[in-house]
Order: sequence, then C-alpha cells, then structure tokens
Amino acid sequence: MNAELAVTILCGLAIAVGVAGVIIPVLPGSMLIGASLLAWAIWGGAGPLGWIVFAVGMVFVVAGMASSAVLTGRRLKQHGVPNRSVLIGVALAVVGMFVIPVLGLFIGFALGLLLSEVQRTRDFRAALRSSGAALKATGVGILVEFGLACAAASTWIIGVWIHAVTG
Repeated sequence: MNAELAVTILCGLAIAVGVAGVIIPVLPGSMLIGASLLAWAIWGGAGPLGWIVFAVGMVFVVAGMASSAVLTGRRLKQHGVPNRSVLIGVALAVVGMFVIPVLGLFIGFALGLLLSEVQRTRDFRAALRSSGAALKATGVGILVEFGLACAAASTWIIGVWIHAVTG
C-alpha cells in the first residue's frame, strides 16, 4: 500500500466520522470534514483535482456550519429562548452522556433546556413551548448541516473516483 492510498483511506474514515459527528455532537463534525479534505488535497496525490475537491467541499462545510448557526439562532430569538438556557442544556447533555450512554446526551440537553426555561418563565406550559421550539430549531440546524456535510463527503467521493479513473 502506498502513502497516497493510506491518506485516502484515512481521510475517508475521518470524513465518515465527521458526518456522524454532525448528528452526534460528541464526535468532531464539520471541522473534521474540512481538515480531511485539506489533508487529501495536500497528501492524496490528486494534484489540482485535490484542491478543486477541497474548495468545493469547503463551500459545503462552511455553508452547513453557517446555516446551522443562523437558522438555530434566528428561531431561538423568535421564541425568546436565551443563550443561558441553551448553555444549561449543553451542560446537562454532557452529564447525561455519562449517566446514560448515547441517549443521555439528547435527554440531558432537553431536560436542561426545560429546567432552565421553567426557572426563567415560572410557567411549566410556557417553558414546555419554548423548550420545544428550541429543540425543533436545533434539530433543523443539525439536519441542514448534516445534508451539507453529506454533500461535502459526496464531493470527496466523486473526487476520489475521478482520480482513480484518470490517474
């Protein structure tokens, strides 16, 4: 096995972990995809094709990260959910991850968000509505970023295929 093939295999594995990391926040996500695309462009042996794949893939990665942040932030503002509630949700998600492996991350986030909103609003029904809106906003952001991460991964796969056929 030559070095270029090893780089291609390792980059493919890292991109797969990155795509999964968009959904499972414990794993690195879009940033890992971008780093893998760069590594393949530098050491993958595809020459100019590698840099084209990197550029196109990074457009998808950056668009995914930006749209996720903008969509989620806009929805949270619309529903009046403060950053403090989200941070408490994240803190309890980390705790939940250790208490209940895998599912605890999601349960902890939802519970932390709800508890923070109950404390803030002093009304369980209003807290339930705002927490639900925050969870939907987060879900939409994750789905958009996931779709664009898959587009970046597909760009890399097409680049590897073209390099294999022409190289």
